[in-house]
Amino acid sequence: MSNNLLTVAYIAASALFILSLGGLSNQESARKGNVYGIIGMLIAFVATALGPAVTGNGYSLLGAVILPGAIIGASVASRVAMTSMPELVAILHSFVGLAAVLVGIANYLQPDSSLVGIEETIHKIEIYVGVFIGAITFTGSIIAFGKLRAIISSKPLMLPARHLLNLAMLGGCVWLGIQFMGAAHLNGLQPLLIMTAIACILGIHLVMAIGGADMPVVISMLNSYSGWAAAAAGFMLSNDLLIITGALVGSSGAILSYIMCKAMNRSFISVILGGFGEGAGKPKVQGSTEPMGEATPTTIEETVEILCSARSVIIVPGYGMAVAQAQHSVSEITQILRDRNTEVRFGIHPVAGRLPGHMNVLLAEAKVPYDIVLEMDEINEDFPKTDVVLVIGANDTVNPSALEDPSSPIAGMPVLEVWKAKDVVVMKRSMASGYAGVENPLFYKENTKMLFGDARKNIDAILGHLAELKKDAPARQLVASSR
Repeated sequence: MSNNLLTVAYIAASALFILSLGGLSNQESARKGNVYGIIGMLIAFVATALGPAVTGNGYSLLGAVILPGAIIGASVASRVAMTSMPELVAILHSFVGLAAVLVGIANYLQPDSSLVGIEETIHKIEIYVGVFIGAITFTGSIIAFGKLRAIISSKPLMLPARHLLNLAMLGGCVWLGIQFMGAAHLNGLQPLLIMTAIACILGIHLVMAIGGADMPVVISMLNSYSGWAAAAAGFMLSNDLLIITGALVGSSGAILSYIMCKAMNRSFISVILGGFGEGAGKPKVQGSTEPMGEATPTTIEETVEILCSARSVIIVPGYGMAVAQAQHSVSEITQILRDRNTEVRFGIHPVAGRLPGHMNVLLAEAKVPYDIVLEMDEINEDFPKTDVVLVIGANDTVNPSALEDPSSPIAGMPVLEVWKAKDVVVMKRSMASGYAGVENPLFYKENTKMLFGDARKNIDAILGHLAELKKDAPARQLVASSR
């Protein structure tokens, strides 16, 4: 394939990637967006494989690497559950970071002899910056994977003078960069490798200092880092497609991080620097107490009765629904209630679950109509006019202390104001706090009832009762008409 044809293929792939991002911006077009992305990646892959840079001997090596990777990737993707998707995304980000590190070191060990003067200087800067970003992304993503997988504690690691430690490591990397740029060929390998090690430690420390409640933001932030790492690799390899793709991923990830920080009342700079989350809230003030009172338990039968008597219902799903894989039963309950002329809608918090859009994907998988799935800003004003709110496994995103307790670690975080509804039914296994480790006063409010137990079993039981009532409805109507 000639260079001109390769350029055309890369332009086509870039356009498809842009269309893919546009399609993924809403649920209705998300499937089409995925198709665009798949086609774009296929074009990019085939064009690169057939390009002038790959010779006859390179195909055997390329095949030896691609085939096992494709088999492993397909196997993992087909087996992973939606509840494990955040961990999968995190570990995939680490691969991008590691690739950027290896590409940078390889480029330095085998330099392009045609680069001289300022071009050589710029190329060395590209290598150093690319390896730095890649190393942080690599180890930071591994720590994020460990926290999401519960291998590592979700509590933030608050070392003394942690910000000074981060600045010292960053300063060391800058000093090593000066040594690297001033070194003759291959003499800069030592400062490059030392910087890589320091950047790896920096990546570990940055993510370890972030609390578990803020992991959705961390995922989108690492997504941005991986994009910039890919763009840096593109500069090192003089590959326009990698540069464009990396810039798209990096910028979109940064924008998503900003949106999510705003949704959680966090500072974007704090996310970049680490050290926010649990324990980063305002200090406790005098008079601040734990929620008082007793939670009111309820039963399946009472919950069904409340739902049947309601004219409007809002369902608020959380990570508990994802773990229980109860979305399909929830979809059936929704359909039965709508058949009874009950208004049913879903309220989705921007950080519900452990991945942006996690709940939207689950509900789309269960074929819940898109038009009744509303974001927090769209539905928050409707809670006072709602008869029943059914909270399924959500905790921190419906915690009133975010608005009512200035001493709470999640103070100021916008939440779904479910407690303003007439009745609230919260489905949880126990009274345990959520991922943020913060007590939830919602459980003790007078209009809140707690339905304890496995969400899947409880949802299935509610569905069974509603199905029986639906089956008996024609018979009751016939008896009533005969009278």
